[in-house]
Amino acid sequence: MPDETLAPDRRDARESAPTHPNGRAARPGWRLDVEASLVVFLVALPLSLGIAVASGAPVAAGIIAAVVGGVVAGALGGVPLQVSGPAAGLTSIVATVVATFGWRAACFVTAAAGVLQILLGASRIARAVLAISPAVVQGMLAGIGITIVVGQVHVVLGGVARPAALDNIVELGREFGTVHVPVAAVLGLATIGLMLGWPRLPRPLSAVPAPLAAVALVTVASLPFDVPRVALPHDILSSIALPALPGGTATGIATAVLTVALIASVESLLSAVAVDNLHGGPRGNLDRELVAQGAANTVSGLAGGLPVTGVIVRSATNVRAGARTRASTILHGLWMAAFALLLAPLLSQIPLAVLAGLLVVIGAKLVDLAGIRVLSRHGDLATYLATTGGVVILNLLEGVLLGVGVAVLQTLRRALVASVHVHPPAAAGKPWRVVIAGTLAFPSLPRVARQLARLPAAVPVQLDLAVDYLDHAAYTLLDNWTRVRQREGTRVVVNEIGAPVLSQIREGRPPPRRLGATAAAMYPAATCAACSGPLADR
Repeated sequence: MPDETLAPDRRDARESAPTHPNGRAARPGWRLDVEASLVVFLVALPLSLGIAVASGAPVAAGIIAAVVGGVVAGALGGVPLQVSGPAAGLTSIVATVVATFGWRAACFVTAAAGVLQILLGASRIARAVLAISPAVVQGMLAGIGITIVVGQVHVVLGGVARPAALDNIVELGREFGTVHVPVAAVLGLATIGLMLGWPRLPRPLSAVPAPLAAVALVTVASLPFDVPRVALPHDILSSIALPALPGGTATGIATAVLTVALIASVESLLSAVAVDNLHGGPRGNLDRELVAQGAANTVSGLAGGLPVTGVIVRSATNVRAGARTRASTILHGLWMAAFALLLAPLLSQIPLAVLAGLLVVIGAKLVDLAGIRVLSRHGDLATYLATTGGVVILNLLEGVLLGVGVAVLQTLRRALVASVHVHPPAAAGKPWRVVIAGTLAFPSLPRVARQLARLPAAVPVQLDLAVDYLDHAAYTLLDNWTRVRQREGTRVVVNEIGAPVLSQIREGRPPPRRLGATAAAMYPAATCAACSGPLADR
């Protein structure tokens, strides 16, 4: 088992040889890290700008967060190949905080959320996030994605996004009927087209990151036109704004801090787990990663930046580009700082519609259609839809809480309600077969009673019990039903597949508690003798 308490220099030595999914043999030296850092920088630059615009923050805040995420989280993190920075998953909550408290107060919320993350990481509870239902996480991301898309479509059409997603949806039809800036709409649609089509081009063109190619090409094409563009000061250092205490209620401020901290932590830790699955090196230290994310958010908030999280898209790019140590993550942050300090005027030429088109594609990709099909097969679609709808209609925190509530109810239903299946005889003279599986307790009794009552009279019945628990009410129901069938002259066979809970109750012994594995896998099928008398007399 890898030692998670190694000093950073010793950890880096061990972290320097992950197995990459691209199949290349890992080469020694710093060259792979430098190459990977440049690729990640080219991907992160346009995304950081777009996320800042979607969050209602100064564009420079996205650059600051990317620099801090790369350098601070990269240097301190417990998952060396994870890349941190501003993320689309936090845009809706940051936009709400900015609209409610103002930008400088939002910086305070970010810094305070970072302190809370440090405390959570120091408490060593990071792995608790793995208990969150994937349906809730995917529903949260889908709700955020829908919120981003419906808001940025307004910007693509030359309008202004509303703070609430529901308002953006209601006004969308009217916006399509009135294109405010036709040139901006063309630029935004061109960006969307390039984002979708660029990866399909042959190499070496497709080797250029699609976000960078789309933003660069459409920006160059837009230069002859007068369209709204990114507002970025020539001196990026002048954008550093000290945080200010929010002017709202203590409850509102605490809710904002808690929401940013929890959502950023969940997104970072889930990304960290995904990054671990992308390479064959040592596993990450999630508690250390959470502390590093908190430190990055504290610094970013104090410096006037957006909240920082681990971002799976950039992290996967980092791994696939051949990164071997945390140096690639740190270098990508330094490239970002150098570009912003030396070439900031170039960024101010980017049209807002171009960034909006970029965000439309990013938001749409947060809705994982393949994941929806998987969740549907596992019976978790209700949790997904509740979370997604709650995020879009209510807000991020209430939507997630709604999804968690639905997930808990579904879990209770599965734990307390047994499945009942009735199979007609396969051939003449064969018995009807009733299969009851799961936890057979009082919540299941109405359904069990209905199914048993539908059996034809005077036909043999085989009752297969594959239950891990049977309470007194269920025992009484089955005992009475068997007595009635026996008095009518009906032959009843009871098969207890797994632990013989029915027999143990009848003999006065306590039934076994829940089994740790499938009962049928732990015990051979125990076929009881045909009951010639009442079940109670066996």
